[in-house]
Amino acid sequence: MIKIAWHPLYAHPLPEGHRFPMLKYELIPEQLLHEGIIEQENLFQPEPVDEGIVLLTHNKDYWAQLRSLTLPAKEQRRIGFPLNAELIERELRITQGTIDGTQFAMDNGIAFNVAGGTHHAGTNWGEGFCLLNDQSIAANYLLNRKLSKRILIIDLDVHQGNGTAEIFQDEPRVFTFSMHGDKNFPFRKERSNLDVPLPDGVEDEEYLTLLEKNLKKAFERSKPDFVFYLSGVDVLATDKLGKISLTKTGCKERDNIVLQACKTKNIPLQVSMGGGYSADIKDIVDAHCNTYRLAFNLFT
Repeated sequence: MIKIAWHPLYAHPLPEGHRFPMLKYELIPEQLLHEGIIEQENLFQPEPVDEGIVLLTHNKDYWAQLRSLTLPAKEQRRIGFPLNAELIERELRITQGTIDGTQFAMDNGIAFNVAGGTHHAGTNWGEGFCLLNDQSIAANYLLNRKLSKRILIIDLDVHQGNGTAEIFQDEPRVFTFSMHGDKNFPFRKERSNLDVPLPDGVEDEEYLTLLEKNLKKAFERSKPDFVFYLSGVDVLATDKLGKISLTKTGCKERDNIVLQACKTKNIPLQVSMGGGYSADIKDIVDAHCNTYRLAFNLFT
Protein backbone atom coordinates (compact mmCIF):
# COMPACT_ATOMS: atom_id res chain seq x y z
CA MET A 1 0.00 0.00 0.00
CA ILE A 2 1.29 3.45 -0.90
CA LYS A 3 1.54 5.56 2.26
CA ILE A 4 1.22 9.34 2.45
CA ALA A 5 2.38 11.49 5.36
CA TRP A 6 -0.15 14.15 6.33
CA HIS A 7 -0.96 16.07 9.50
CA PRO A 8 -3.43 18.88 10.35
CA LEU A 9 -0.48 21.06 11.35
CA TYR A 10 0.81 20.99 7.77
CA ALA A 11 -1.64 23.75 6.84
CA HIS A 12 -1.15 25.72 10.06
CA PRO A 13 -0.08 27.86 11.86
CA LEU A 14 1.45 30.08 9.22
CA PRO A 15 1.21 33.86 9.55
CA GLU A 16 -1.10 36.05 7.51
CA GLY A 17 0.15 36.37 3.95
CA HIS A 18 1.43 32.78 3.78
CA ARG A 19 -1.78 30.86 4.27
CA PHE A 20 -3.10 30.74 0.72
CA PRO A 21 -0.38 28.43 -0.71
CA MET A 22 -0.70 26.23 2.38
CA LEU A 23 -4.32 25.38 1.56
CA LYS A 24 -2.94 22.69 -0.73
CA TYR A 25 -1.91 20.60 2.27
CA GLU A 26 -5.58 20.15 3.13
CA LEU A 27 -6.93 20.04 -0.42
CA ILE A 28 -4.56 17.44 -1.90
CA PRO A 29 -5.66 14.55 0.34
CA GLU A 30 -9.28 15.70 0.12
CA GLN A 31 -9.12 15.59 -3.69
CA LEU A 32 -7.43 12.17 -3.77
CA LEU A 33 -10.04 10.79 -1.36
CA HIS A 34 -12.83 12.34 -3.44
CA GLU A 35 -11.53 10.70 -6.62
CA GLY A 36 -11.19 7.34 -4.87
CA ILE A 37 -7.46 7.18 -5.62
CA ILE A 38 -6.71 6.76 -1.92
CA GLU A 39 -8.56 5.71 1.22
CA GLN A 40 -8.03 6.94 4.76
CA GLU A 41 -5.69 4.03 5.45
CA ASN A 42 -3.23 5.40 2.89
CA LEU A 43 -2.74 8.47 5.10
CA PHE A 44 -0.64 8.48 8.25
CA GLN A 45 0.10 11.23 10.76
CA PRO A 46 3.78 11.39 11.72
CA GLU A 47 5.08 12.13 15.20
CA PRO A 48 7.75 14.85 15.74
CA VAL A 49 11.23 13.68 14.76
CA ASP A 50 13.73 12.99 17.53
CA GLU A 51 16.29 15.72 18.21
CA GLY A 52 19.20 13.31 17.76
CA ILE A 53 18.11 12.65 14.18
CA VAL A 54 17.88 16.39 13.44
CA LEU A 55 21.47 16.76 14.67
CA LEU A 56 22.73 14.24 12.14
CA THR A 57 22.24 17.07 9.63
CA HIS A 58 21.81 20.45 11.29
CA ASN A 59 24.20 22.43 13.46
CA LYS A 60 23.58 22.05 17.21
CA ASP A 61 23.52 25.80 17.90
CA TYR A 62 21.14 26.47 15.01
CA TRP A 63 18.77 23.77 16.21
CA ALA A 64 18.95 25.03 19.81
CA GLN A 65 17.93 28.52 18.64
CA LEU A 66 15.04 27.12 16.62
CA ARG A 67 13.84 24.96 19.50
CA SER A 68 14.01 27.80 22.03
CA LEU A 69 12.62 30.39 19.56
CA THR A 70 15.73 32.53 20.06
CA LEU A 71 16.91 32.64 16.46
CA PRO A 72 18.02 36.24 15.77
CA ALA A 73 15.51 38.47 14.00
CA LYS A 74 17.77 38.75 10.95
CA GLU A 75 17.81 34.97 10.59
CA GLN A 76 14.03 34.79 11.01
CA ARG A 77 13.65 37.33 8.21
CA ARG A 78 15.81 35.08 6.03
CA ILE A 79 13.34 32.27 6.70
CA GLY A 80 10.46 34.56 5.79
CA PHE A 81 8.26 34.61 8.87
CA PRO A 82 8.58 34.86 12.67
CA LEU A 83 8.95 31.61 14.59
CA ASN A 84 6.48 30.09 17.01
CA ALA A 85 6.27 26.75 18.79
CA GLU A 86 3.65 25.31 16.41
CA LEU A 87 5.81 26.09 13.38
CA ILE A 88 8.68 24.16 14.96
CA GLU A 89 6.40 21.22 15.73
CA ARG A 90 5.08 21.37 12.17
CA GLU A 91 8.60 21.12 10.78
CA LEU A 92 9.47 18.23 13.09
CA ARG A 93 6.38 16.30 11.98
CA ILE A 94 7.07 16.99 8.32
CA THR A 95 10.59 15.65 8.75
CA GLN A 96 9.45 12.50 10.53
CA GLY A 97 6.89 11.98 7.78
CA THR A 98 9.69 11.92 5.23
CA ILE A 99 11.76 9.53 7.37
CA ASP A 100 8.79 7.21 7.86
CA GLY A 101 8.24 7.42 4.12
CA THR A 102 11.66 5.91 3.44
CA GLN A 103 10.63 2.65 5.11
CA PHE A 104 7.25 2.64 3.39
CA ALA A 105 9.04 3.22 0.08
CA MET A 106 11.34 0.27 0.71
CA ASP A 107 8.28 -1.86 1.37
CA ASN A 108 6.07 -0.58 -1.47
CA GLY A 109 8.34 1.13 -4.01
CA ILE A 110 7.19 4.68 -3.33
CA ALA A 111 5.89 6.88 -0.49
CA PHE A 112 4.76 10.49 -0.26
CA ASN A 113 4.80 13.43 2.09
CA VAL A 114 2.03 15.96 1.34
CA ALA A 115 4.43 18.62 2.66
CA GLY A 116 8.23 18.68 2.78
CA GLY A 117 10.78 19.54 0.17
CA THR A 118 12.28 22.14 2.52
CA HIS A 119 15.46 22.28 0.46
CA HIS A 120 16.62 25.83 1.28
CA ALA A 121 17.52 24.94 4.88
CA GLY A 122 21.27 24.40 5.20
CA THR A 123 23.44 23.00 7.94
CA ASN A 124 23.16 26.12 10.09
CA TRP A 125 20.53 28.29 8.47
CA GLY A 126 16.89 28.45 7.47
CA GLU A 127 15.76 30.26 4.34
CA GLY A 128 12.85 30.62 1.95
CA PHE A 129 10.18 29.29 4.35
CA CYS A 130 12.38 26.26 5.18
CA LEU A 131 13.54 25.59 8.76
CA LEU A 132 14.76 21.98 8.62
CA ASN A 133 15.71 20.10 5.46
CA ASP A 134 13.41 17.07 5.57
CA GLN A 135 14.89 15.02 2.73
CA SER A 136 18.47 15.72 3.80
CA ILE A 137 17.69 14.63 7.35
CA ALA A 138 16.02 11.48 6.02
CA ALA A 139 19.00 10.75 3.77
CA ASN A 140 21.41 11.07 6.68
CA TYR A 141 19.10 8.87 8.74
CA LEU A 142 19.33 6.11 6.11
CA LEU A 143 23.10 6.40 5.93
CA ASN A 144 23.50 6.48 9.72
CA ARG A 145 21.31 3.38 10.15
CA LYS A 146 23.10 1.65 7.25
CA LEU A 147 19.79 1.28 5.44
CA SER A 148 21.25 2.77 2.27
CA LYS A 149 24.71 3.02 0.72
CA ARG A 150 24.19 5.47 -2.13
CA ILE A 151 21.41 8.05 -2.41
CA LEU A 152 20.23 10.26 -5.28
CA ILE A 153 18.25 13.42 -4.50
CA ILE A 154 16.32 14.65 -7.54
CA ASP A 155 15.19 18.25 -7.03
CA LEU A 156 12.87 19.56 -9.75
CA ASP A 157 11.40 22.45 -7.79
CA VAL A 158 11.89 25.67 -9.76
CA HIS A 159 14.28 26.94 -7.08
CA GLN A 160 17.73 25.44 -6.60
CA GLY A 161 18.10 23.07 -3.65
CA ASN A 162 20.87 25.20 -2.20
CA GLY A 163 20.55 23.91 1.35
CA THR A 164 20.64 20.29 0.19
CA ALA A 165 23.71 20.98 -1.96
CA GLU A 166 25.52 22.61 0.96
CA ILE A 167 24.66 19.83 3.41
CA PHE A 168 26.06 17.12 1.15
CA GLN A 169 28.94 18.99 -0.46
CA ASP A 170 31.47 16.66 1.24
CA GLU A 171 29.36 13.50 1.34
CA PRO A 172 30.19 11.19 -1.61
CA ARG A 173 27.37 8.76 -0.76
CA VAL A 174 24.71 11.38 -1.62
CA PHE A 175 24.39 12.74 -5.16
CA THR A 176 22.44 15.99 -5.52
CA PHE A 177 20.73 16.84 -8.82
CA SER A 178 18.93 20.18 -9.13
CA MET A 179 17.21 21.46 -12.28
CA HIS A 180 16.05 25.02 -11.59
CA GLY A 181 15.55 28.57 -12.81
CA ASP A 182 18.95 30.20 -13.23
CA LYS A 183 17.73 33.72 -12.43
CA ASN A 184 15.37 32.73 -9.65
CA PHE A 185 15.73 32.48 -5.87
CA PRO A 186 18.13 31.71 -4.24
CA PHE A 187 20.27 34.30 -5.91
CA ARG A 188 23.40 32.88 -4.31
CA LYS A 189 23.51 29.29 -5.50
CA GLU A 190 25.42 26.41 -3.93
CA ARG A 191 27.05 23.72 -6.06
CA SER A 192 25.09 20.49 -6.47
CA ASN A 193 26.74 17.40 -7.91
CA LEU A 194 24.69 18.13 -11.03
CA ASP A 195 23.09 21.52 -11.61
CA VAL A 196 20.97 22.31 -14.66
CA PRO A 197 20.23 26.06 -14.62
CA LEU A 198 17.34 27.02 -16.88
CA PRO A 199 16.66 30.34 -18.61
CA ASP A 200 13.34 32.08 -17.98
CA GLY A 201 10.43 30.87 -20.07
CA VAL A 202 11.55 27.29 -20.78
CA GLU A 203 8.62 25.30 -22.20
CA ASP A 204 7.67 21.62 -22.16
CA GLU A 205 9.72 20.17 -25.01
CA GLU A 206 13.04 21.76 -24.07
CA TYR A 207 12.54 21.09 -20.36
CA LEU A 208 11.66 17.41 -20.82
CA THR A 209 14.55 16.83 -23.22
CA LEU A 210 16.99 18.30 -20.71
CA LEU A 211 15.46 16.28 -17.90
CA GLU A 212 15.74 12.95 -19.71
CA LYS A 213 19.36 13.63 -20.65
CA ASN A 214 20.46 14.78 -17.20
CA LEU A 215 18.41 12.29 -15.20
CA LYS A 216 20.17 9.49 -17.08
CA LYS A 217 23.47 11.13 -16.24
CA ALA A 218 22.51 11.45 -12.55
CA PHE A 219 21.62 7.77 -12.28
CA GLU A 220 24.80 6.70 -14.07
CA ARG A 221 27.00 8.81 -11.83
CA SER A 222 25.26 8.09 -8.53
CA LYS A 223 24.26 4.40 -8.87
CA PRO A 224 21.70 4.86 -6.06
CA ASP A 225 19.88 2.30 -3.98
CA PHE A 226 17.42 4.95 -2.78
CA VAL A 227 15.97 8.10 -4.40
CA PHE A 228 14.41 11.22 -2.93
CA TYR A 229 12.31 13.29 -5.33
CA LEU A 230 11.25 16.89 -4.73
CA SER A 231 8.31 17.44 -7.09
CA GLY A 232 7.53 21.15 -6.78
CA VAL A 233 4.88 22.42 -9.19
CA ASP A 234 6.23 25.98 -9.26
CA VAL A 235 7.54 25.10 -12.73
CA LEU A 236 4.04 25.77 -14.11
CA ALA A 237 3.54 28.72 -16.44
CA THR A 238 0.76 29.87 -14.08
CA ASP A 239 3.11 30.11 -11.10
CA LYS A 240 3.60 33.61 -9.70
CA LEU A 241 7.21 32.98 -8.66
CA GLY A 242 8.47 30.38 -11.10
CA LYS A 243 9.47 32.07 -14.40
CA ILE A 244 9.33 28.65 -16.12
CA SER A 245 6.54 27.89 -18.59
CA LEU A 246 5.48 24.26 -18.25
CA THR A 247 1.92 23.22 -18.95
CA LYS A 248 0.19 20.83 -16.55
CA THR A 249 0.71 18.13 -19.16
CA GLY A 250 4.43 18.90 -19.25
CA CYS A 251 4.64 18.88 -15.46
CA LYS A 252 2.88 15.51 -15.37
CA GLU A 253 5.29 14.10 -17.94
CA ARG A 254 8.18 15.39 -15.84
CA ASP A 255 6.89 13.31 -12.93
CA ASN A 256 6.29 10.34 -15.19
CA ILE A 257 9.91 10.39 -16.37
CA VAL A 258 11.21 10.30 -12.79
CA LEU A 259 8.75 7.72 -11.48
CA GLN A 260 9.17 5.45 -14.49
CA ALA A 261 12.96 5.57 -14.15
CA CYS A 262 12.81 4.50 -10.50
CA LYS A 263 10.19 1.84 -11.19
CA THR A 264 12.18 0.39 -14.09
CA LYS A 265 15.38 0.31 -12.03
CA ASN A 266 13.51 -1.06 -9.00
CA ILE A 267 14.84 1.74 -6.77
CA PRO A 268 12.54 2.90 -3.95
CA LEU A 269 11.74 6.59 -3.81
CA GLN A 270 10.28 9.03 -1.33
CA VAL A 271 8.46 12.07 -2.77
CA SER A 272 8.06 15.43 -1.02
CA MET A 273 5.82 17.94 -2.73
CA GLY A 274 7.80 21.19 -2.65
CA GLY A 275 6.57 24.56 -3.91
CA GLY A 276 3.59 25.78 -5.90
CA TYR A 277 2.34 29.39 -6.06
CA SER A 278 -0.12 29.65 -8.94
CA ALA A 279 -2.82 32.28 -8.50
CA ASP A 280 -5.57 29.65 -8.75
CA ILE A 281 -5.29 27.02 -6.02
CA LYS A 282 -6.95 24.51 -8.39
CA ASP A 283 -3.87 24.61 -10.64
CA ILE A 284 -1.60 23.84 -7.70
CA VAL A 285 -3.72 21.00 -6.34
CA ASP A 286 -4.37 19.40 -9.73
CA ALA A 287 -0.68 19.44 -10.68
CA HIS A 288 0.31 17.88 -7.34
CA CYS A 289 -2.47 15.31 -7.58
CA ASN A 290 -1.15 14.29 -11.00
CA THR A 291 1.99 13.03 -9.26
CA TYR A 292 -0.13 10.78 -7.03
CA ARG A 293 -2.32 9.64 -9.93
CA LEU A 294 0.77 8.53 -11.83
CA ALA A 295 2.23 6.77 -8.81
CA PHE A 296 -0.92 4.83 -8.07
CA ASN A 297 -1.10 3.69 -11.71
CA LEU A 298 2.54 2.63 -11.73
CA PHE A 299 3.04 1.15 -8.27
CA THR A 300 -0.30 -0.53 -7.47
